[in-house]
Amino acid sequence: MNSSYRARLDQLTRERGNLCVGVDPHETLVGSWGFDYDVKGLERVSRGLIEAIGDRVAVFKPQAAFFECFGAAGVQVLARVLHDIKQAGALSILDVKRGDIGSTMTAYASAYLSGRTDLSADAITLSPFLGFGSLAPAVELAHQTGRGIYVLCRTSNPEGSEVQQAVYEGRTIAQQIVDAAHETNQRSGQDAIGLVIGGTLLQLNLDLQGFSGSILVPGIGAQGGTVEGLESLFGVATRQLLPSASREVMKAGPQPEALRLAIDRLSDCP
Repeated sequence: MNSSYRARLDQLTRERGNLCVGVDPHETLVGSWGFDYDVKGLERVSRGLIEAIGDRVAVFKPQAAFFECFGAAGVQVLARVLHDIKQAGALSILDVKRGDIGSTMTAYASAYLSGRTDLSADAITLSPFLGFGSLAPAVELAHQTGRGIYVLCRTSNPEGSEVQQAVYEGRTIAQQIVDAAHETNQRSGQDAIGLVIGGTLLQLNLDLQGFSGSILVPGIGAQGGTVEGLESLFGVATRQLLPSASREVMKAGPQPEALRLAIDRLSDCP
């Protein structure tokens, strides 16, 4: 790739806005579009979404699990969805939340960040809870190939706080993730390492001062998070946000005009 992930992201969000649309083909959503919940329905809904709004959205976030649950055929659909996103001139964040050590992390990185497979995306989500250092193979490859990583930091599920808000050596685990991502970005100069922070949290309990990476904010819309509430929650980091909505957009389908109206309603992020 000719430029870094962050440079491409900044350019596209200036042109198309900073809304990220999740591609989460739940069974109920596939049915609401009028299709059977099978591989054909999965493909019609997922690719139909990209076809309808792909030229107006900067970033799409396919959730790999909704494709993997159909086995090899579903993964082939996911590969075609990633290709469609690229053809639409948008960026893809593949939501896989992988996390492991050594050769296994290297293999995950090769699958999604090398550019050599049909599952390669512009960025992926990763779990750092085997230690931030365990992500090193993916971080290194992302820097080499001009791709990005979003590291789970403060998720909005109630169970998340048990680990993320635990204190070790005077700082919460979540704050240590912020600091490690910041230090990595400072060393590389690419700002390729972003964070995942839920948009439904009541308070962050994080110091984001100085963090310059992108922040993916899931939970906007159907899960209860609002675009209007982001500035008060994130403060100084608001300009770095990539608010993400999936069901709130997808439930408007299948008519393209209705899908476009849905993204228009969500696109005015501060």
